[in-house]
Amino acid sequence: MTTVEHNVLAIVVIALDEARVWNAGLERGTAPQRLHRPSDLGQHHHVRQAQHNRGHDTDHKDPRFYESIARAVESADQILIFGHGRGKADHILRFTQFLERKHPTIARRVVGAMDSDLSALTEPQILAAAREWLDRKSTRLNSSHEWISRMPSSA
Repeated sequence: MTTVEHNVLAIVVIALDEARVWNAGLERGTAPQRLHRPSDLGQHHHVRQAQHNRGHDTDHKDPRFYESIARAVESADQILIFGHGRGKADHILRFTQFLERKHPTIARRVVGAMDSDLSALTEPQILAAAREWLDRKSTRLNSSHEWISRMPSSA
């Protein structure tokens, strides 16, 4: 029988065309796995590239992209998601809803989501924020106070 090794915490940073996943630890200098949204630039469709870049086309690539992220975090005991955006560009919400529909066991392991300006954060700052979140969580296990910036839920 094969034993599956579980990570304590996986960090997912999700943006429009890329996700970064840390499964190996939160130490400074740890490199993330980079996952890219599938490209259909060679395919004919009636949406201008400018419309595509601003999210005004159909999101038929999302399931494949989100599936690759789900596979990357499936061995994690806890998942913390970083992202930004509102409305149609809210990738935290859309990814979480995808997990709830397609991978409910993984969705139950999402312990928090942080709405952040990803363009302003370096990778060491993301890891530092995750360590701070983990420290705060461990010091308030019996507290009703929540530090999570925003926990998406399917409405």
